[in-house]
Amino acid sequence: MSEKRYNMDTQIHVWRAKKRMTQQELANRAGVSRQTIMQLEKNRYNPSLMLAQTIADVLDADIHDLFILTMKESE
Repeated sequence: MSEKRYNMDTQIHVWRAKKRMTQQELANRAGVSRQTIMQLEKNRYNPSLMLAQTIADVLDADIHDLFILTMKESE
């Protein structure tokens, strides 16, 4: 049985722009550093489920709209 692998793409920057919120403002409200938000927006860091939900709550978004999972192509 082959193991399923996923890619995650975030839309945090899009939702943050809709709210006219800076990375620092989002970080403050989510209880993380600005660097964490920056890393999330660049898809360099996968958040815990609790952090993902917190960010979704701050942005009044559904978690599925912020974090989009796609199956990786077979290697």
